[in-house]
Amino acid sequence: MLDLSSAGWLGQMMAAPEFASDPRPFYELLRQVPPCRDDMDMSDGSSTVLVSRFDDVETTLRDPKRFSSCFGNGIAGIGNDRPLIPLQIDPPDHKKYRVLLDPYLAPRKMAALETAVAQLVNELIDGFVATGSCDFIRDFAVPLPCTVFLRLLGLPLEDLDLCLEIKDGILRGGGEMDLSKQAEARVAAGRQCYGYFDAALGRIDEQRAPGLLYDLMHGEVDGNRLTRDEIMDICYLLMIAGLDTVTDSLCCFWAYLAGDSEQRQRIVDDPSVVPAAVEELLRWESPVSGVVRVATQETDIGGCPVHSGDSLLVMVGAANTDPEGLDGADRVDFDRAVNRHYAFGGGIHRCLGSHLARLELRVAMREWHRRIPNYAIVDGADLEWSPMLRSVRELPLVFSAA
Repeated sequence: MLDLSSAGWLGQMMAAPEFASDPRPFYELLRQVPPCRDDMDMSDGSSTVLVSRFDDVETTLRDPKRFSSCFGNGIAGIGNDRPLIPLQIDPPDHKKYRVLLDPYLAPRKMAALETAVAQLVNELIDGFVATGSCDFIRDFAVPLPCTVFLRLLGLPLEDLDLCLEIKDGILRGGGEMDLSKQAEARVAAGRQCYGYFDAALGRIDEQRAPGLLYDLMHGEVDGNRLTRDEIMDICYLLMIAGLDTVTDSLCCFWAYLAGDSEQRQRIVDDPSVVPAAVEELLRWESPVSGVVRVATQETDIGGCPVHSGDSLLVMVGAANTDPEGLDGADRVDFDRAVNRHYAFGGGIHRCLGSHLARLELRVAMREWHRRIPNYAIVDGADLEWSPMLRSVRELPLVFSAA
């Protein structure tokens, strides 16, 4: 286990396969000490402060004045040239972009997609249900949210493989292990992303193709049309969020349920438990383990001094399993009356697409367990997990259909 007094402990944690596959024991260790600092990685003399207790995470996420999300304010980019809108925009400008974007992804708007999402879920299941096995990632967890995403934006479905290639380059450095090569891969993928959307926006505008992107090109902020750069910066964020986080959540959920027949049977026997099960597994698995903030001033968090320019790695996964924040946080309980979690972040930068993600997860869980109630991971399968953005490369399942 980690020695938090040793230099470079943060990098050691990120590289540990055990952390990727099950970060909860690491979270428990981190919560036993105040927010802790690793000084090794910053050439400018700043530090990375890791925040893991529920109250400290809540404070950090809800105070953008002290803890900024702004690109260029010490936050490294992921191949992007400008801030991702609205994720890397702080107040007051953040609000005007949320006012524009929130209605497109509001609960009522997303609820109208339920029938189409259910149809897509069942079409995907039709493709493998008779075989008694599937690669859950390839056959279900990737195509479900990605197809919904492309349709929502008015992009052609045949662009999916290219979009996935760009997304993986941005988020995972194209699979490179060397940090400098990862950075190069992110920059190259970023160029692809800008080029792809520049061409797509031109085509959509010319064809008047319906979808979110067409609406953005004709939307206004403070009485002014969005600039091309602003639209591209929204698109960049939508690309990495829409094509990754729901896929990660699906593979985390199904890996858990495949190993817990009792919880799985509850869903089969009583589909009304699905919304609560989704919230509980979002909390327990926390597919997005942490988010980054940067201190804008000399301050402290949880008694730990924080210097202006310090990075904060805010471990929402640790907060979500903190018994100080939630009774019985160390167990999965689908009957929770109150479920406070930060799986979608918190404060003003709470995930823009959370309502769409919840819809996709609920419909997927309901329809899958209606048709495939009994399933398990193939014996001997060695699951290869990635850290922070938690996912597995392959999830081979065997099952019997209803």
